[in-house]
Amino acid sequence: MKDVPSIPYTDLPDLTPTERVERAREFYESIKDRRSCRFFSDAPVPRAVIEEAVRAAGTAPNGANHQPWHFAVVENPHVKQRIREAAEEEERAFYEGRAGDEWLDALAPIGTDAEKPFLETAPYLIVAFGQRKGGPDPGDRKQNYYVTESVGLACSLLITALHRAGLATLTHTPSPMGFLRDICERPKDEKPVMIIVAGLPAEDATVPEHAANKKPLDQIMSWL
Repeated sequence: MKDVPSIPYTDLPDLTPTERVERAREFYESIKDRRSCRFFSDAPVPRAVIEEAVRAAGTAPNGANHQPWHFAVVENPHVKQRIREAAEEEERAFYEGRAGDEWLDALAPIGTDAEKPFLETAPYLIVAFGQRKGGPDPGDRKQNYYVTESVGLACSLLITALHRAGLATLTHTPSPMGFLRDICERPKDEKPVMIIVAGLPAEDATVPEHAANKKPLDQIMSWL
C-alpha cells in the first residue's frame, strides 16, 4: 500500500475467542426480531435519537471516503402529506399495471397495496439521497464512486441504530422517486434511494407471518 498520512487503527476490545462468539451471538439476538413496520404511532420521538442514528450511518464504509449521502429528515406534516400523495400516485400505477403478475404474487403474502398512511402518521421520514458528485470536503464537486453501495451500507447502519434505540422502521421505495428530490429541495445530481420511516409502532401494530420466515444459515452462507 502507498505511504499516505495515517492515524492509528481504532482500538478494538481485547476479547477471548469465546467472548467474540458471545458478542456476535448477542448482536444476533438483539437484531433478529427487527421487522418492517407499517402501522406507526404518531407519538413524538426526540430529534436527538434521529441525529445520533444518522451520525452512526455516517460511519459506514464508502467509496474513496467521499461519503456520498445526504439524509433529509422530514417532520413537517405538510411535507409528509406531499410525499404521501406523490408516493401513492406512483404506487397506484405500480399495482394497477406497472408491476407484473410475478411481482404482485411475491408481494401477496405481505399484503401491501397502494395506500401508505404511515407516510403521514410516523413522526419522521428519513429520505436517503445518493450524491453523484461531492467529495469529502464542503464545496467539493468531485466525482463520487460506489454511490449506491455506499448509501445502502449507510442505510443499514441507520436502521440498526434506530432499532437499538427502540424505534420501528420501514424502508419504502416508490418508483420512480424523482418527486422526493423536488419536495426535499435537493440538487439535481442527487438521487433518491429510499425513504426510511421511523417512529414508535402503533399499539395494535402487526406484521405478516411471512415476514418471520428467514432463511437458515446453511442457505445464506457457504465455506470455501
